[in-house]
Amino acid sequence: MAGLEECEANLVVFLHPSKANCASDAILSELSSLLFTYNETFGGVVLAYDPSIRSNLAKIVPGTFPCFGVQLKAKLLLFNPKPDMVLEGEVVKLTPNSIHAVVLGFSSAVIADDDIRDEFKHKVKGGEEVYVSRTHRKHKIKVGAILRFTVKSFDEEILHISGSLLAPHTGGARWLDKNTDEWSRADSTATKRNTDKLLINGDTSMKNDEQIEKPKKRRRQQS
Repeated sequence: MAGLEECEANLVVFLHPSKANCASDAILSELSSLLFTYNETFGGVVLAYDPSIRSNLAKIVPGTFPCFGVQLKAKLLLFNPKPDMVLEGEVVKLTPNSIHAVVLGFSSAVIADDDIRDEFKHKVKGGEEVYVSRTHRKHKIKVGAILRFTVKSFDEEILHISGSLLAPHTGGARWLDKNTDEWSRADSTATKRNTDKLLINGDTSMKNDEQIEKPKKRRRQQS
């Protein structure tokens, strides 16, 4: 899934001298404090680690509270979603104005009403809330389903994702996987429409520039 990456880091873990006889356990305990928090040094949320001690020798650090530093080399699995990345999460709540999901079991994601394309309509069937596509009746989003969406923003402090379902390749992951031709055709149509708009706007801008330039030339001739 997008947003996941591996990296190798050289670390120094500082331990109290009383931990010398159980240094391995103490190191793992210190590393576990990094889990599921955003770390600016590594540039992502630490999801897993695989450490290896580089040397059996440790450096004593003097001070009011003495400790010794153990050098490590660790492989880290990081999560760092960026705008326009495609993520998947399990739908946990639906309302008429929003869709709520959980990504990787820890990060909450919300798609607000403005970011849900008009194709989807909120309904209540048998007491169960569901979003149903107006175009493809079998394309549904309900609690427990896997949602595929694009990232708008990521709050690093509370690990909250703001998502979007405006793109044709977003929605219920199961339906999207089974109907690739349907949404890819819609995706290419939307891309062409946006390109045509850019060309039209560019042409209009050029004409306006020409119209502005012509009076200038006339004024020069009159003077």
